[in-house]
Amino acid sequence: MYGDQATIRKILTETGDTWAVVGLSSNERRAAYGVADVLKRYGKRVIPVHPKAETVHGEKGYASLEDIPFEVDVVDVFVNSDLAGPVADEAVAIGAKAVWFQLGVIDEAAFERTRAAGLDMVMDRCPAIEIPRLG
Repeated sequence: MYGDQATIRKILTETGDTWAVVGLSSNERRAAYGVADVLKRYGKRVIPVHPKAETVHGEKGYASLEDIPFEVDVVDVFVNSDLAGPVADEAVAIGAKAVWFQLGVIDEAAFERTRAAGLDMVMDRCPAIEIPRLG
């Protein structure tokens, strides 16, 4: 339900190549760092969104989604489930086309709100696992 293959495929292949990764910092031990690297290898532009606004993988970071001065296609969320809902709401507010909640990040109310706003959404999945499966 939260990660049907048609929606996963659409987000990864049709939605656009600019991904804001919320929770991405320069800490190479964090999952977000490795996932961002995989996304870059598959041709995605990865924008770090983190309170420290660090440059990661050569891309300038921003403290929040609303600080990004250009269009974002997908918002990939690496924060705890209790913080993820407001991030999904911000994604809707900035005009993103899709929201992706990472493995273990689940907020059913946010899923419903985001889908009702017309965005595609995947929850409790990892794009670094899904993208190689596309073939």
